Amino acid sequence: MKKLSFILILIFAFCTANAAAADTAAGEQFGIGLIVGEPTGVSMKYRITENSAFDLGVAWSFANEDAFHIHSDYLIHNFNLIKVPEGQLPFYYGIGARVKFAEDDKNKNRDKDGTIFGARIPLGLSYMFANQPIDIFGEIVPVLDLVPDTDFALNIAVGARYFF
Repeated sequence: MKKLSFILILIFAFCTANAAAADTAAGEQFGIGLIVGEPTGVSMKYRITENSAFDLGVAWSFANEDAFHIHSDYLIHNFNLIKVPEGQLPFYYGIGARVKFAEDDKNKNRDKDGTIFGARIPLGLSYMFANQPIDIFGEIVPVLDLVPDTDFALNIAVGARYFF
């Protein structure tokens, strides 16, 4: 299981590095901030194009067991669904993955290192201020845990990021 965890971390790193290497001529931006809820920690986002982005969360999960949580998603933004007088309020959706590293002593039916791997389907709204490099977001994320057992979870969080 430790090999699987290492491979998944490498996949997350590759996705983030690939996004950072994308052409910046279209005005893509990198943002970093906080996410609060389930999970709670640091949130990063890299805009690939106007309508797509990668996000990455490095956080702590408090659901069922305390666990270190890493997730990464590919997101698509729909700017036409909701119109606001100032700024932008895109609805976003996507697909991604998460890894949780939990202590086994709190859940005896898990493998010895307590690693959980699952698929994520984020759904959210992100308010982007008109004259500030800041976004505020809220998301609901159904998660299907696949390893070591199949289980369903729901992540709900809000956050804010500053873009460079």
